[in-house]
Amino acid sequence: MQEVDHHFPRRLFKCSAFSFALSVSLFCLILFVIPVDTKMADEKQLEKVTVSSASQSFTDDDGQEITWTEEEEKALLRRVDFLIMPLLILGFFALQIDRGNIGNAMTDFFMQEVGITQFQFNIGQQLLSTGIVLLEIPSNIILYRVGPTLWIGSQILAWGAVATFQAFIKGKGLGPYLTTRLLLGLCEAGFIPAGLYTMTRWYKRSEISRRFSYYFLGNLFAGACSGLIAYGILHMRGIAGLSGWQWLFLLEGLFTIVVGLIFIAFFPQSPANPRSLIAGKSFRYFTERESAILQARVFKDDPSKLQPRQNVSWGEVKDTFTNWRILPHFLTTILGMASAHALGAYAPTLVIGFGYGRLQSNAMMTIGAWILLVLNLLWGWLADKYSKRGLMVFLGVLGLWVFQLGNRLLITSPNRDLRFGFLTMATAFMANWHAVNGAWLSLNARSAGERSITMAIFVMGANIAGIAGSQIFQAHDAPVYRTGWTIIVALCSASLFMSIVANAQYWLLNKFQKREGEDRYKY
Repeated sequence: MQEVDHHFPRRLFKCSAFSFALSVSLFCLILFVIPVDTKMADEKQLEKVTVSSASQSFTDDDGQEITWTEEEEKALLRRVDFLIMPLLILGFFALQIDRGNIGNAMTDFFMQEVGITQFQFNIGQQLLSTGIVLLEIPSNIILYRVGPTLWIGSQILAWGAVATFQAFIKGKGLGPYLTTRLLLGLCEAGFIPAGLYTMTRWYKRSEISRRFSYYFLGNLFAGACSGLIAYGILHMRGIAGLSGWQWLFLLEGLFTIVVGLIFIAFFPQSPANPRSLIAGKSFRYFTERESAILQARVFKDDPSKLQPRQNVSWGEVKDTFTNWRILPHFLTTILGMASAHALGAYAPTLVIGFGYGRLQSNAMMTIGAWILLVLNLLWGWLADKYSKRGLMVFLGVLGLWVFQLGNRLLITSPNRDLRFGFLTMATAFMANWHAVNGAWLSLNARSAGERSITMAIFVMGANIAGIAGSQIFQAHDAPVYRTGWTIIVALCSASLFMSIVANAQYWLLNKFQKREGEDRYKY
């Protein structure tokens, strides 16, 4: 029987209270002390621009009309793609590497050498997701005030530092482990919606979906590469007296810090002020004319972006939280993504239980991640091509349910290759539908403000799934995890049902509102 740690609740409360107080203090400092970045609201040019009725022109308040050709706009769009998308994708890559490498560390005696139990390890994973949920919305409030270059870059540096210091908790026990996991979540909070918001300042609505998929490539590519990277780094055990998992946290954390410095050094502040923070006033990524074109094309596509006020109204907040149509999407995400978080932390350990080697398991689990990367792009392409987002979400969750059911039925099978095959395919289907669900939800938002809040809630739902998923696999259930796999099948079954509800609600609403002559919902 596992020994009960009577001091665990007290230590958990202390480290949680300290980390939360620190994060709130930093939030208040930035919100009330740092001056507002007036350039974030598309700066002074925003107040001057008046979009004309011509398809490719606009007129400023001095009556000067600026026109451009379609070829000129396409050339500028390519330059924007090569300027901002690689940096955002690189940031997302670093995020997932630092968030998910603890699953690889577990295969290198991490829990034993730190001095924690499996239950305590799961608590740390829950605190990571809790930190993200707590500061998801406050983080985006800060983004509006200080601008994406400074805030996103600072976030990357902050979580990179925390990720690096994880290398030094060997033998320190529970407190430092819980503190670093909570701080990692607090520092990562808001990065994903911040990147999405930043893209909306540069791209038109018809261009966003594809860039959204590109953005998530950073996350998926990290998942596909992390096992291979870990396979190499964990072989460094013994060098300089460090364990393999210490080298893993140290090197990947330092990589993230470098990414943060690169982001701050090169990311442009906005279309109206296309300079990096460290560049002189004379250096611009785009000329004044090119900058004006970049702004005008976005303003014409979505006139609401002309508004200099970047705050969401209380009416939009109320409308979002009373919009019952969000609930099936939200529950589909929580119930379906819970198993994804469980597999993200325990997949290499599960493969070891099948009878494969300790280090070999890290490399083997990248197979499912590479398939997931391809399926993610395929699902997004099919959803846009045939305008069947609801159907693609249902099919994705159905695939997840089928393979998770297979995992449950095979828990006592002696065929380790068959068990590995089903685990690989469950990994491949664990999130290929997630981005499509977000796009589907966004399309049915009734205003820009409601859309921004809805997407924040959507991302929070995925992290709430992490809180639930982190406790699915328990030490007393090892190595077969009969109860854990049963819970996963139940969660996936409920997620599948909620995806059907989401489709049904829009079908019924469209059938009713079509008689009233109103706009139809997308599904």
